[in-house]
Amino acid sequence: MRTPLAELLDATKGSMIVSCQALPGEPLYDEERSLMPYMALAAQEAGCRCIRTSSVRDVMAIKEKTGLPCIGLIKRVYEGWDAYITPTMREIDELAEAGADVIALDCTLRARGDGSTVADFLGEIRRRYPDIPLMADISTLEEGIHAWKCGVDLVGTTLSGYTPYSPHLDGPDYDLVAGLAGALPIPVIAEGRIHFPDQAVRMLGLGAHAVVVGGAITRPLEIARRFYSAIRSAGEGSRAAGTDKP
Repeated sequence: MRTPLAELLDATKGSMIVSCQALPGEPLYDEERSLMPYMALAAQEAGCRCIRTSSVRDVMAIKEKTGLPCIGLIKRVYEGWDAYITPTMREIDELAEAGADVIALDCTLRARGDGSTVADFLGEIRRRYPDIPLMADISTLEEGIHAWKCGVDLVGTTLSGYTPYSPHLDGPDYDLVAGLAGALPIPVIAEGRIHFPDQAVRMLGLGAHAVVVGGAITRPLEIARRFYSAIRSAGEGSRAAGTDKP
């Protein structure tokens, strides 16, 4: 059963959506069973009321374990396609069958392997699934406005820094969130490199409907690497200044 969009938006307004994802090759990915429902359960106990997750398996398992609505996506790479987040109707069909409450998809203006445009793709989805809400993952203000004009329900800044023409920043893209919030009449979801609580709070202050946080909460390898990187950098700085002690 899908949660109505209005109910989902009411539950997430001014709050946080936790991204619970593990891909093959990552420490928390298990071929035999999904571990993400336990991550989602921890997020739920902290107050989270919506989960973003990838794969049919994780959408179904998280909904069963927690009862929380899921923004679902599938990461799949095709030759000739720059897009890899829910890039074709194959992934849309799979997520619809799995019961994703919202489907997230790449709405950047990059090349699509079949020669179609984002507008073409969104039109095809709407004809087949007129009632399933869609979240556009974009990287620039232009792409966000274009996705809204094509009829999406939510716009997320997920791909800022992941396209060659968007700013490659160490932290969140505050300017993009502020620009989208000022330009669009639909909810803007701030996502991408939000590692600290004060960054999430700032995003909400800029007009984001909600923030998505993943790596800072549910990806222990990424978290550990940030700590080790900071420690190494501090150590190298001390040695360069001649202040390190044996």
